Amino acid sequence: MSENFKKKLAQLKKQYEQLLTLENYPELFSNGIFTRYRHPVLTADHIPYFWKYDLNESTNPLLMERFGINGTFNAGAIKLNGKYLLMVRVEGKDRKSFFAVAESPNGVDNFRFWDFPVIMPGTIEDVNVYDMRLTQHEDGWIYGVFCTEKRDPTAPESDQSAAIAQCGIARTKDLKTWERLQDLKTTSPQQRNVVLHPEFVQGQYAFYTRPQDSFIQAGSGGGIGLGLTKSIENSDIQEEIIIDPRRYHTISEAKNGLGPAPIKTKYGWLHLAHGVRNTAAGLRYSLYAFMTDLQDITKVIHRPSGYLIAPEGTEYIGDVSNVVFSNGWILDDNNKVYIYYAAADSVMHVAESSVEQLIDYVRHTPEDSYYSAGQVNILTKIIEKNMQL
Repeated sequence: MSENFKKKLAQLKKQYEQLLTLENYPELFSNGIFTRYRHPVLTADHIPYFWKYDLNESTNPLLMERFGINGTFNAGAIKLNGKYLLMVRVEGKDRKSFFAVAESPNGVDNFRFWDFPVIMPGTIEDVNVYDMRLTQHEDGWIYGVFCTEKRDPTAPESDQSAAIAQCGIARTKDLKTWERLQDLKTTSPQQRNVVLHPEFVQGQYAFYTRPQDSFIQAGSGGGIGLGLTKSIENSDIQEEIIIDPRRYHTISEAKNGLGPAPIKTKYGWLHLAHGVRNTAAGLRYSLYAFMTDLQDITKVIHRPSGYLIAPEGTEYIGDVSNVVFSNGWILDDNNKVYIYYAAADSVMHVAESSVEQLIDYVRHTPEDSYYSAGQVNILTKIIEKNMQL
């Protein structure tokens, strides 16, 4: 190995380690509900250098990147054997996505990818796979529920963007060896943002769904649905009940979908979801929270008005601006909650909250009146109450 090549490689390794060991710290400002952390926890630069570069001087004498990575985002999350693990959507510069696990000792920094990406069993029809939700189910398995996409075979040759999305299902014990199950069957022509509930409901597996008429547009799809299936190996949902509908002039007027699997609390099931609305600049994605009844998970008992997390500062910058998206959170010791969210379909961030804070937020934040005058009335009452203090 020549001295010049050794020097380049040493510099590459040094920069990589400096990035991975960069300390992350909470922002000074907090709204009392959650606290953002300053740096992204994952970027395209966090991908191992030995994935991107051919390190053999004879075949890559200039030490050039051979396998380009575009982004690391939309990660499922789980704490397993004391480690904080993110099931990351890694997108290459070729626009193909695949899954890879990044591990951290504390959940906020020092995330390091495992040596190899996830080998997910499947068929050649899976042109693209992404956005995995991880659920530790009471049946003893860890399930990965994800979107599997292929080109719409009915589309004309002139349309190379028309796609069909369905819900892929796989299970594991360690996030290393996966068993691929049959894709979820529903009556909807398209399914994205599907989440598996962590407990049996009426002795069956419960899936939160997002029925759509087309790949992009929700169409007649009314929002976040719920369906039951007796078998997980051959899952088949015949009826979807809409539990959180879309509504005009709200943060979820265009689309909405559940994020990670809900957290069980003594007051109800705590949910994190994303809503999409139309703006003059295009679609805007933000995150919101709500709570469903412990016994009847189809019943929403608390729905705070507006968004919980929306893009701020550098979070706007990336492939798709004005987007935050989450499909992973971790309930940690002492009821701390780490919310992992992607920004601009490019990088992963983390925000810290707690079960106590999130419960307080969903139970005591006013709900949307759906009218300007109603919102002014709510605000006036808050002001009048504070004036008396």
